[in-house]
Amino acid sequence: MLPRSIGELNEIREECYSLVTKRAGLSAGAAAVPIPGADIGADVALLLEMIPTINRRFGLSEEQLNEIDSDVRRFILVTVTSIGSEMIGKLITKEAIVYLLKKAGVRVATKSVAKFIPFLGTAVAAGVSYGLMRNVGRSHVDDCYNVARRAILFAEQKAADKAAENAASEQAG
Repeated sequence: MLPRSIGELNEIREECYSLVTKRAGLSAGAAAVPIPGADIGADVALLLEMIPTINRRFGLSEEQLNEIDSDVRRFILVTVTSIGSEMIGKLITKEAIVYLLKKAGVRVATKSVAKFIPFLGTAVAAGVSYGLMRNVGRSHVDDCYNVARRAILFAEQKAADKAAENAASEQAG
């Protein structure tokens, strides 16, 4: 279910930012483990959990969108397409997460190579991993926030139009 107000939406955004920060910390911890490739697996697992959680909190999971008014759902899907999000309102798969990480390829490669540098490499990999996860997560939160905000305003306008239409028909009848 979509948030009912912009105030509720703002609270959800802050909760999701906190979630992202926690997951970024876990990603940094995984990157500090000196086993090549372990951090990528951890990032995929973290994102497979985090992205759908954020979608659900904003009322933008695939299941939630199937349960709302068809006009609002259409509006949301058009808005999602217009902002270019590939993670809102869809089933999140491992392949989608791997694609997302490939888009951030330079950072992923940097943290993987950094592990081979004695002493500082682990710290660099952890820092890059934290930054990558934080940026991906916060960007998704911002996308969800903007889509949900527009949807709330659209739904409010639709309700106001219907109320005005009902009032006009009562006066005419």
